[in-house]
Parts: sequence; C-alpha cells; structure tokens
Amino acid sequence: MNILDILNKHAAWLRGEPEGVKADLPGANLSKANLSGAHLFGADLSEANLTGAHLTGADLSKADLSEANLSWADLSGANLFGAN
Repeated sequence: MNILDILNKHAAWLRGEPEGVKADLPGANLSKANLSGAHLFGADLSEANLTGAHLTGADLSKADLSEANLSWADLSGANLFGAN
C-alpha cells in the first residue's frame, strides 16, 4: 500500500467511515516525503524517518512522533497540538 492510500484510509477513519483505517506507520521510511497539508491527526509515526519531509500545514495533532527523526523536516504551519 502506498502513502496516498494510507492517507486516504486515515481520512476515512477520521470521518468515521467503516472502510477507514488509522494510519499506523511506526518505523516507516518517509524521508523527503511530501506530506504537505496531510491530515494525520492521531497517527502513529513513532520511530518514523521523516528526515527532510515536507510537512507544511500538516495536521499532526495527537500524533505519536516519539523517537521519530524530524531532522531537516519542514514543519512550517504544521499543527502539533497534543503530539507526542
């Protein structure tokens, strides 16, 4: 499954749709990924490699970012409220 499929299923999960699945990406390699504007509220990104990722305007509120590598990531305008 590619990242767009995961984001779409996560969006469906956020809307409470039965086919929705919470984004579960612990340890994922998302280095340099373009996740600008992504809705990742409550997602598990623990230990993920987000080096150089584009997270501009992303909603990462309540996301688990414990031990994630955010070196050189662009978090401009990202919502990190309640993120771990």
